[in-house]
Amino acid sequence: MPFWDHMNELAKRLKTVLYVLVASTIFFMVVPSNLHSLGSMFVFYDPFVALILRQIRAQVLPPTVTLIGYELTAPMELYLIASFVFGFAVTIPVLAYEIYKFVDPALYPHERGAVYLFILSFTALFVTGAAFGFFLLLPFTLWALFVFFVTVGAAPVISIMDFYNMVFIMTIFTGLSFTWPVFFVLLARFDITRASTLSKNRKYVYPIMYVVTAFVTPDGGPLADLLLFLPMAALTITGRAQARDFWSWSKRALAA
Repeated sequence: MPFWDHMNELAKRLKTVLYVLVASTIFFMVVPSNLHSLGSMFVFYDPFVALILRQIRAQVLPPTVTLIGYELTAPMELYLIASFVFGFAVTIPVLAYEIYKFVDPALYPHERGAVYLFILSFTALFVTGAAFGFFLLLPFTLWALFVFFVTVGAAPVISIMDFYNMVFIMTIFTGLSFTWPVFFVLLARFDITRASTLSKNRKYVYPIMYVVTAFVTPDGGPLADLLLFLPMAALTITGRAQARDFWSWSKRALAA
């Protein structure tokens, strides 16, 4: 295909992704969480995004803490940002599918198998990391922070934007941090790096990883950083072993 035909195909696929993103964002903004309330929507309108935000508060926010708007436009900003975040989460599978269908004709069979494995591994690790961040790391971080409220005698009242920004950022970054061994195995698969490289430089790799975990867990203290660092280190060891096994298999195959 000519270059511009490829660009036209890419534009069509990205347009599909954009349509899904807009539709899913509007869904969370507009569709009521309880369809039985349609007749009284002008009395009390409860969009679907409000139901998810309530579930988040119930899951991770201590009952003694009070959320405040702080700024007049903060609730509206949260309403828009949360709808977009949830809409984007729904759109991610569509985005992955459209990108794959765009590059699929150019892949060899063995490359196609590698892409399948990469997508499945990336998805599983990201979901595991996001669940780890939301259900374990985030509540622990909040608990560690609110200890200082009691220590200094401050009332447990926080901005609603600060709370949900921490929820979104920590969940997403924790999910992404769990996926980096997949990229390392992929680099080893295409002979860009080797497992021995990581082994030889582990005295630099692990401190850098700890710094990354400290960035992902803002204001959580060293215990929260350690709580995220340990599973990342375990995943690194697993990814290094997988890369080493693949490298050994590749050398045997070439020798044969």
